[in-house]
Amino acid sequence: MDPPNTNMNAQAQVLLNHARTLRLHTGNLVNRSRLKKKCPSSPSEELQDCIQASLSDWFSATKPASTVFPETLECSIPQATDAITPEEREELKVSVKLFLCESVQSSIRDAVEMACQTLAVSQLDSVIIAPPGPLESEGLSLSHLQPGWEELEALVRSQQIAAIGTSDLDKDLLEKLYNWAQVKPSSNQVNLASCCVMPPDLTAFAKEFDIQLLTHSDPKELMSAATFKEAVQDGMQDLNIADWRLEWVLRYSIIVKSRGIIKAKGYLVSARKASP
Repeated sequence: MDPPNTNMNAQAQVLLNHARTLRLHTGNLVNRSRLKKKCPSSPSEELQDCIQASLSDWFSATKPASTVFPETLECSIPQATDAITPEEREELKVSVKLFLCESVQSSIRDAVEMACQTLAVSQLDSVIIAPPGPLESEGLSLSHLQPGWEELEALVRSQQIAAIGTSDLDKDLLEKLYNWAQVKPSSNQVNLASCCVMPPDLTAFAKEFDIQLLTHSDPKELMSAATFKEAVQDGMQDLNIADWRLEWVLRYSIIVKSRGIIKAKGYLVSARKASP
């Protein structure tokens, strides 16, 4: 008879072999008891630790049926839920930042729908998008932003998002987006690691058109392909995940409006198996 762990590894490997998509919910990070590092040094380290811990928890709690092989593996545990009740919804603000790892517009809708379903809300109050590819200093253009922004606009029109924003756009690119867009950006994040003081031209433009300037400390690449595979392998006890690639990462914060405190914070992650 095989040892329990060996048998569980074999069952999990079968699930991975049959699945095409992996969806992961880290649960609330306000309570970090499940994580190895209580004070990660960067958002990238935090995400890596979250993926490893969440997969490990799911892996340990899951007893896969030998005859059921879903195309999408939903990796979350019941006690990790951050669902919002209807009674408390008015008192809470749900803010999201979406990191796209691939230029696939359906990823935006998938991420927003997963966030709404996970948090049990019909609408996200704010979504900031961090597009893949080069940053403005390396040639990011309006045409690069337009497909994703159009998808966000459609989600605003369907009332799944209340307000949409951008990340790391300089004044010229923000102005081009603002002039072109039907739904105007309500905010723009600026990384103070590369910009100690807000550029005066960006500040003036944002003030004139009522765009909120926010700061952030996220790296240009939140998670590399190699780091993602390392985190998954650690969480799945070194199972073979060589053909899986990261699609998108969504970070959410649930804030109590009247007190300005964070009630919950977490990540949703989607990965897809590469086509043979």
